[in-house]
Amino acid sequence: MELSFETLETPALTKAQLAELLFEQLGLNKRESKDLIDAFFDLICQSLVNGEDIKISGFGNFQIRTKAPRPGRNPRTGEAIPIEARRAVTFHASSKLKDQIQGGSAPQIEA
Repeated sequence: MELSFETLETPALTKAQLAELLFEQLGLNKRESKDLIDAFFDLICQSLVNGEDIKISGFGNFQIRTKAPRPGRNPRTGEAIPIEARRAVTFHASSKLKDQIQGGSAPQIEA
C-alpha cells in the first residue's frame, strides 16, 4: 500500500492506514485489523496513564515526565500567569530508528 496524503501539511500516518496495511500485508480481515490497532494504542495509553514507561524494541521509549509548576505569561497581553504542574509524555527514538531516519530506509514488513 502506498500512502498518499491529501493536504500539503505535514503528512500523518493514521490508525485507519495502519489497519489497512495489516489487512493488505498480513491477511487479517478489516475488522480484526482495526481491533488490533485499537487494542495496541489502548494498551499504550492505559500504561502511560498508570505511569508506566513503554519500551518498543527497535523503535523507542515513551515515558511520563512530571513537570513542576512555573511562572508564565500571556504572550498577547504580557500578563503573568501561573502554569500548573502537569504530566507530559516524552518520546526518545531508539538508535535503530535514528539510523534508519538518517539512512532514509524504512524496514520492510514481510507477509
